[in-house]
Amino acid sequence: MADRFLAPRTALVTGSTSGIGLAIACGLGSAGAKVAINGLGMPEQIEAALQAVRDAGAAEVRHFGADLRDPEQIEAMIMAIEAWSPLDILVNNAGIQHAVPLAEMPTQKWNDILAINLSAAFHTMRVAMPGMAARGYGRVVNIASVHGLVASVNKAPYVASKFGIVGLSKVAALEYAASGSRDSGGITVNCICPGWVETALIEPQIEARRNGGSRDDGVRALVAEKQPSQRMSLPEDIASLTLWLCRREAHNVTGASFPIDGGWTAQ
Repeated sequence: MADRFLAPRTALVTGSTSGIGLAIACGLGSAGAKVAINGLGMPEQIEAALQAVRDAGAAEVRHFGADLRDPEQIEAMIMAIEAWSPLDILVNNAGIQHAVPLAEMPTQKWNDILAINLSAAFHTMRVAMPGMAARGYGRVVNIASVHGLVASVNKAPYVASKFGIVGLSKVAALEYAASGSRDSGGITVNCICPGWVETALIEPQIEARRNGGSRDDGVRALVAEKQPSQRMSLPEDIASLTLWLCRREAHNVTGASFPIDGGWTAQ
């Protein structure tokens, strides 16, 4: 039987209609949380995501739409969730990418990537964290990236946003470190920094590198340059760490960044 340690809690996961975000939403649901999902998709994709979180065991699940480039929409979303059920867990997962050399990066792409990957997290935290502090328990888990710890070429706005969210998380962790107690669980803010993760978006890259071999051959060829383990993580791996960070026992784990990168940043 699943450990329902989050049964009294409510969580928001941004960018959770697919991929890592959906895996995290399902993980939180399996632990008994009410789950608010947010993300893009056709109505049938959103309904499929809702059903997946229900099937995982969530006490209740709802979709809250908001354009994460718009601070007013973000604030309205948080307030709507609070009216539904006080928000205890915030997972900022939404992110976009555009890879071209710095001199060729369109200004609008820079603006959109910084808005969704970094500023949206600032706005959700700004609105949600005072309530967490008042109630004595809160968890913010920001899904950064290995690119919040090391850089790569052709990813200027993405790397800037991910380094930024690591720094933002440290500041918030310090500001809220003394809130709550060991018994209540306290308020913590941490980052998870994944390397290569198996999602549908990277399947074409795996296929392109098979060269007549197996899918595993394609994976090894894709990750070999960066990830010494030569294997990818699963979205569920990211969800498992997120769940552990939500436990009361993690009350003193704050301001940290956890790479799940197969040794990438150990080099």
